[in-house]
Amino acid sequence: MPTFRQIGPYRLHFWSADRTEPIHVHVERDRKTAKFWLGPVRLVKSRNFSERELTKVRLMVLEHEAELLRFWNERFGG
Repeated sequence: MPTFRQIGPYRLHFWSADRTEPIHVHVERDRKTAKFWLGPVRLVKSRNFSERELTKVRLMVLEHEAELLRFWNERFGG
């Protein structure tokens, strides 16, 4: 599972087996997880994040969206 970046307590990563799905990123912190589609950024699912923290995570994904898309395309040939 390629890790894009660790930003504070958040790990942004991709699952190699997910390359058949639309471009997306997984975000984890402790026992919290979220999955966001990219282009445009939108939440797919989350577990254990509060709404407030999800807003913070979404803004973080938005801030790095261009880099995340490049990273995905380099790894999975999109």
